[in-house]
Amino acid sequence: MALEVKRKEKESSQSLVHRFTKVVRQSGVLLQVRSKQFKKRVKSALAKKRSALRRVELRAEKKRQDKLEKPKAGRVNSWR
Repeated sequence: MALEVKRKEKESSQSLVHRFTKVVRQSGVLLQVRSKQFKKRVKSALAKKRSALRRVELRAEKKRQDKLEKPKAGRVNSWR
């Protein structure tokens, strides 16, 4: 996947570099390279189960805390 940008007649080096960076951006080469560089490891089945259980426990704890806390001053349940 070689990208080629040739210099046009009477083209400044600055515009050549600009054209080159535009071609690189549009080709998506940088996105592919970055995704390979920072590739995430796949979680094992056990790790997925543990994180799911942790989320369930945290949601339950948050729900319990919300029920126990005092109502806030700005949250008056008035429908008039």
